[in-house]
Amino acid sequence: MTHAHVKELPPKYKVKFRFEVEGVVERHDIIGAIFGQSEGLFGPDLDLSELAKTGRIGRIDVSLKHENGKTVGTIVVPSALDRVTTAVIAAMVEAVDRVGPYRAHVELEDIADVREERRSWVIRRAKEILRRWTLAKMPTTTEVMREVAEALTPARVIRFGPEGLPAGPDVGKSKEIIIVEGRADVVNLLKCGITNAIAMEGIKVPETIVRLCEQKEATAFLDGDHMGEVLLKELLSTARIKYVARAPKGREVEELTPKEVLEALAKRVPAEEVRRELFGPELDPSLLARLARELHETFEAVMLDAELNEVARVPVHDVYQKLKELDGIYAIVFDGIITQRILDIAREKGIRFIAGERLVKGVKVPKGIKIIRLPEIRAKLGVEEEEEKETEAAEETEAQAEPNSTEEGH
Repeated sequence: MTHAHVKELPPKYKVKFRFEVEGVVERHDIIGAIFGQSEGLFGPDLDLSELAKTGRIGRIDVSLKHENGKTVGTIVVPSALDRVTTAVIAAMVEAVDRVGPYRAHVELEDIADVREERRSWVIRRAKEILRRWTLAKMPTTTEVMREVAEALTPARVIRFGPEGLPAGPDVGKSKEIIIVEGRADVVNLLKCGITNAIAMEGIKVPETIVRLCEQKEATAFLDGDHMGEVLLKELLSTARIKYVARAPKGREVEELTPKEVLEALAKRVPAEEVRRELFGPELDPSLLARLARELHETFEAVMLDAELNEVARVPVHDVYQKLKELDGIYAIVFDGIITQRILDIAREKGIRFIAGERLVKGVKVPKGIKIIRLPEIRAKLGVEEEEEKETEAAEETEAQAEPNSTEEGH
């Protein structure tokens, strides 16, 4: 009997038998005896022919040899049935007692769980793959030690700029920099894996840091003490700082743990907020433009408070005397020349902005005072007005060139 065209189901079990026939027979004789002697023993649900047709019993494999006029060998029956039914099938095959005219003896040798065999094979194969992979990819002891050493050894501090400022090795190529107070702060940040820090090394803001702040996004990261407050004011007055981060109150950056460093940097705030708290608001560009045009060739001065309200308007020659009399002046805008005498009284009074026609050559501008040149404001304003006029003229020309849709309709 053949089942070549039957689609067999994946077997769950393989039932193996040993047999002996007291005569010379062939494979087809043994298979015929199995099907023939089991036929009709039970209902159709256990009929081997029907089970073979539906693929629930697979192709029966017989291996045999002839010895001294006898035939011996093995029989393997694949089963996709449940355990109980498979056991009944095994008993049915074992019940075969004749093959052709000869007496036969069939004995169950083993019932193997195919799924368990597959699981065992997968596990064995996985172990082999892992072993080969490990041997092929396992780094040498020297490589491991080098990697660990590189991870544990922080990058070295370098000297940066003409002043030789202590810095991390990536300050020059990084798009962002972190400005700290001293070398010890740079070292601590390097231990945290932060390689773009640079130190001020003093109260005066070095020119290198001013230049870097023009080119990169800068964060000031300072101690949580009075000196940190002083340096912060210096930085905000001198350099273009984007963000401000502070160590916890009473703590220094150099003593912070990596976790505390990262937390402090994560809580950084826009420098403009801090600048407003420390110095007051920036001059409103529209207000500055209006005053620049309004005061031109009037030889007058306007004094503003911290809310940018006009406090006084006086002739230029009275500015010094008026400043001596008034307190709370935040900015001066005047149609005059900024002299050292004006700068000194402005520093004494805590004035933040001075806008004038020009600055006397050689004067020393105190820290914290921002100088604005009115001709530059008017020049910019003139360019903008000229551009607006050109745009309006172009729009007017374009409008005149467009045909009247109403007239076309008629």
